[in-house]
Amino acid sequence: MRERTFASSVVRVLSRVLPPSPPRRNGNNNSDNNNNGGDTFAVELLCEFTLSLGQGGGSGEGLRVEGGSKSVEQEGGAAGGRGGDMSNVLEDTEHEVFHQEDLPLDGFPVMEQIRNEGLLCDIKLKVDESVIQAHRIVLAATIPYFHAMFTNDMIESKQNEVTLKGLDPDAVEQLINFAYTGRITINVNNVQSIMLSSSFLQINKVKDACAKFLGKRLTPDNVVGIRAFADTLNCSSVVKESDRFIQKHFLDVSKSEEFSQLGISDIINILSRDELAVDSEEQVFNVMIKWVKKDTQIRCIHLPELLQCVRMPLLTPQFITDYVASEILVRSSHPCRDLIDEARDYFLIPERRPLSKTFRIRPRCFDDTVGYMFVVGGLTKTGDSVSTVEIFDPIQEQWRIAEAITMQRSRVGVAVMKKKLFAIGGFNGTERLSTVEMYDSVTKTWSKIASMRCKRSAVGCAALNDKLYTAGGYDGNSSLNTVECFYPERGDWFMITPMMKHRSAAGVVAFQGFMYAIGGHDGLSIFDSAERFDPSISAWHPIASMNTKRCRLGAAVIGDKLYVAGGYDGATFLRSVEVYDPITDVWTECSPMKMMRSRVALVANMDKLWAIGGYDGVTNLSSVECYDPAKNEWTDAPPMCAHEGGVGVGVIPLDCV
Repeated sequence: MRERTFASSVVRVLSRVLPPSPPRRNGNNNSDNNNNGGDTFAVELLCEFTLSLGQGGGSGEGLRVEGGSKSVEQEGGAAGGRGGDMSNVLEDTEHEVFHQEDLPLDGFPVMEQIRNEGLLCDIKLKVDESVIQAHRIVLAATIPYFHAMFTNDMIESKQNEVTLKGLDPDAVEQLINFAYTGRITINVNNVQSIMLSSSFLQINKVKDACAKFLGKRLTPDNVVGIRAFADTLNCSSVVKESDRFIQKHFLDVSKSEEFSQLGISDIINILSRDELAVDSEEQVFNVMIKWVKKDTQIRCIHLPELLQCVRMPLLTPQFITDYVASEILVRSSHPCRDLIDEARDYFLIPERRPLSKTFRIRPRCFDDTVGYMFVVGGLTKTGDSVSTVEIFDPIQEQWRIAEAITMQRSRVGVAVMKKKLFAIGGFNGTERLSTVEMYDSVTKTWSKIASMRCKRSAVGCAALNDKLYTAGGYDGNSSLNTVECFYPERGDWFMITPMMKHRSAAGVVAFQGFMYAIGGHDGLSIFDSAERFDPSISAWHPIASMNTKRCRLGAAVIGDKLYVAGGYDGATFLRSVEVYDPITDVWTECSPMKMMRSRVALVANMDKLWAIGGYDGVTNLSSVECYDPAKNEWTDAPPMCAHEGGVGVGVIPLDCV
């Protein structure tokens, strides 16, 4: 019966695809023979094919494939006639490749249907009390865990049943379905079990999808638990995102039940971070003492090491006296009293402050510079100043034109304070400027604010402690050492302590509660020296010199390091990069940029450095490079679309634009 069914099927197929045979030569031209010519020919071919199978496919008989072409031969291998040998007509090398691109798409749903019907299954997965049937070849092809199990000489490769321990049966069932369909539904109820199971089975794309799902749903109440779960799975992306959330929403997270149940090592880890978003160090002390009092009997022994995480010199003397020194748990600990004395010495002997190396004098600063990069002013290829503003979206990697500033400015200073962008001073092609304008990201408009006391181009700018600072620059006659501070509540600029050197085209940044002025020139000499301003005592102090003298450099901060890049040393346009460690007071060489860049704008965004524009000694540049500190390498980024060089750059958080 099976042979007849197969034969009848072949007849039907051949009769559809082959043309009718010509009339027979014996003169019998009745209509029946003519109408059935195709079927007769099909039957003849079937007989020849069957004969060839029975005789082992001898030469000159039946259906054969040679050299990538197919030929149907008559008895004796005669050429011509129906299906004759085409080797005399076609070249042996002629061939075509047919590719059915949708075959996998069509095939996998059929395999899933076959599995659902329990057909051809050759492996059973036992998960808890559940048994899941599947096809060994499909699992090996789509799930790395099973590929390793079934293709190596392991015991399970010869078994018909495999036991998976410690996994959720529903999650495994969904992942097996995913192996056949490429689809899986993730929700708040199953995300943890699916993520755990996909991690075990090494289905990394599903694990990554779960990680993204969790990362979008962090709250002050769940972030501590999600971070702990992700850490057990070595999911660094969720751990990093959770850490950033905890830092940004520290006070709200500290009120959660999960936070109160954290162990001592986790609490120390959090309280030690520079990036906590707090208004004052008093808030950190209050969170710490609240955690201790949640279980005083057990946790009080950890108070000395916890109090070391609180930056006591940053507390006000009144707070130390009224709240810290008066706390009975603190008074009863000798190490805690020593920390109080250290803080009091900091206030009583200000001349020693510059010599202090302890991290406890370093202000906390949550870096929220993950946002749009605003490029302001600058130059054309011909050196003309412009008023153009464009924005780079680092997520989409695209530039777009934004609202222009009110006047042309090159060599302009730019700073961001309270999520507002300031364009300060510069050169309009005719004169140096003292004017300042502010961009409101909500109304998307520029407005003028009070002008500086001095005209300044090539000026250094920084925002520190909710104030704007401008340092040095060039007024059209000489390089400056003067420094100005803008008080928003007063709406005006005031002269403060000048720098130790006259510095034009220096790198100026706010870093760990200080303002740094690095390199630059005075019109006669180019400097490798640097100095920093302590606003608490309104004084400048020198720091270690760079390895290379440079003016027209870029400067920016990532984490606890300060970077400088590019510039000009008087003879060479530079592509070298250095990083400064304030703890060791040492500059170290980093991987150089790909291009020489003087007048480069350097900015930190998304934990990377962006070197934007500049001048290479021949041309004003529109190109951009991006530096990843983790890899110590530079890569090309999309070039600016409307600027060439001499630009100012600031970053406004994504959710503010």
